[in-house]
Amino acid sequence: MTGGGLSFLHVQYLAIGALWTVCLSLIAFLGGGVAGGIVALCRISPNPLVRWIAIAWIQLIQGTPLLVVLFVCYFGLSIFGLELPALVAAGIAMVVYVSAYLGEIWRGCIEAVPRTQWEAAECLALSRAQRMRLVILPQAVRIATPPTVGFMVQIVKNTSLASIVGFVELVRTGQMINNSIFLPFQVYLLIAIFYFALCYPLSVWSRRLEQRLQFDNRPFSESPILP
Repeated sequence: MTGGGLSFLHVQYLAIGALWTVCLSLIAFLGGGVAGGIVALCRISPNPLVRWIAIAWIQLIQGTPLLVVLFVCYFGLSIFGLELPALVAAGIAMVVYVSAYLGEIWRGCIEAVPRTQWEAAECLALSRAQRMRLVILPQAVRIATPPTVGFMVQIVKNTSLASIVGFVELVRTGQMINNSIFLPFQVYLLIAIFYFALCYPLSVWSRRLEQRLQFDNRPFSESPILP
């Protein structure tokens, strides 16, 4: 079918693609969050070998385009006889990509906890695991929340590259519709609107969390005087 304009069926089809984009984003964030937490803890490990392995992982992934990671996961693993579906390959690639970035973000947030907190925990004769679990990580989570939410926007937008390996998400759906009706401006404008609807609330949430963190961290002298 050629010609014509965008119909409700086309919009509905794009909405289904947007749902798959959200699905892949959740896989990337949840899987990458678990892996990123491990990378962050390895990055601050007292063991030099573990630290260097974590550094090498971060440098390797951050120095490699996500598109290459997608190709390696989809085509490279087939060399070893692993024929992965597009969703699985894209999910693995996104988890690998997100783990390196979240690992480094969270490492910085852990080290941003004031040194006095580390020293106070040591004075309480807590083990390293207890210091991290009871004192450091609760404060690091509070610091890490705004940049983590902000990075979720990048995760959502980067899922568009999964169309390269055949995963039918929002962009791939738009490509299929455009090949049918040949209205690229209308189709990709609608795709942009869908991405904006997904990403803008996350951006607003990230800014509000950052403002709240700055408000909570004000010196006592700047705090409002209580009656």
